[in-house]
Amino acid sequence: MVEANVHLLERGTITTDANNILEGHTVGSAADPNPGTVMADGPVYNLVIEHPEGTILWDTGSHPEADSGHWPAELYAAFEHTGICPLEEDLETAGFALADIDYVIQTHLHLDHAGGLYAFEGTDTPIFVHKRELKFAYYSAKTDAGSDAYIGADFDRDLNWRVVHADREQHFTDLEFLHLPGHTPGLLGVRLDLDGAGTVILAGDQAYTRENYDEGHPMGGDLLWSKRAWVESRRFLEDEQRRSDAIVLCGHDERDLETIRTEL
Repeated sequence: MVEANVHLLERGTITTDANNILEGHTVGSAADPNPGTVMADGPVYNLVIEHPEGTILWDTGSHPEADSGHWPAELYAAFEHTGICPLEEDLETAGFALADIDYVIQTHLHLDHAGGLYAFEGTDTPIFVHKRELKFAYYSAKTDAGSDAYIGADFDRDLNWRVVHADREQHFTDLEFLHLPGHTPGLLGVRLDLDGAGTVILAGDQAYTRENYDEGHPMGGDLLWSKRAWVESRRFLEDEQRRSDAIVLCGHDERDLETIRTEL
């Protein structure tokens, strides 16, 4: 177990149709053929991990101009992100300067997770990302195929990529990268064995909310690159949790932010 401190960066709120978060959330019936749309809010957050081997930023959030043209209009309409501040300001609120960050872990390169990478352009700060994520992000941004959730301007920059190749890799004491394909091909989870709190698994968008993980309720819309891979990754995480009695944290659930505040 490593003596490390985990700090929460709250990066605003995304509002979207609940059917994007939970497959089949709102379904018509003979009695109610046109049910009203249910909108759901979810927090965007990053973490700063003060590890003995360096200060690590987990994800970089949305670009500060997401609401003013950086995101395509149709995507912003579908996933409205309010309360956006530049990464530098949110780090300062948490007591950190950009220069304090020694490493960045990019769970994946979707527009609400990789938009702060501009802050590390032209620096030597290592940016950890899985090889399958990097390939799929460029494929999506540079061709008409792939996913619309990648914006090339977020990651097609002069960055010091540190590419993760395996399904499990360890680059820091008691901090292990876990490859969790499903939401995207190269999503990275983090297993962190903390002195005091025990094992914590940062599942990221493998599970958008508790219902995705606890109940096995898949995400809907275009939030799953592969449902089969997602199911397998969830089973893998369940096994990891059982073996280590881990706390599993989801990507956009307010309840998990409270867990971070009170238990880490």
